[in-house]
Amino acid sequence: MSTLSTLKLVTSKKHQTVAPIVLRRNKLCAKLDEQLALCEAQKTGNTYAPKRLKTFVNKQTGERMTAEVAKRIKEWFWVSHTTGKINLAVKYGAKTLPLNKKGANAIELNNGDELISTLKSLKMMVANGELDDAMNEVSTATRQAFNK
Repeated sequence: MSTLSTLKLVTSKKHQTVAPIVLRRNKLCAKLDEQLALCEAQKTGNTYAPKRLKTFVNKQTGERMTAEVAKRIKEWFWVSHTTGKINLAVKYGAKTLPLNKKGANAIELNNGDELISTLKSLKMMVANGELDDAMNEVSTATRQAFNK
């Protein structure tokens, strides 16, 4: 009991919930990581196909089975047919984030190296909270669409 008496004891409660904006930032950062890995794999000539577990019911036996399948990742970037440059749109769920108040929805880039560095800087911007307003706007619009 003498060791316990030497410690500073306090009454504290652990918070179980995390702020919604922190969850949104983490979700977008994870998706940016996937896009970054996809770009780097394409740069080296490899394919990027992360695995995920899929549960299904076997029709013959009726039992539930779990299989590891490749996760499909859609590219957020494309080559513009008019300028020949790479355009990058930032997605939050199925929606494209507005990047400024004028309604710009894509970033124009010259090459793949610039694409990779832009994805890295976007990840830092999300972690610092610079895209919070855009995420809130898209999130609110999605919630209101369900209330119709």
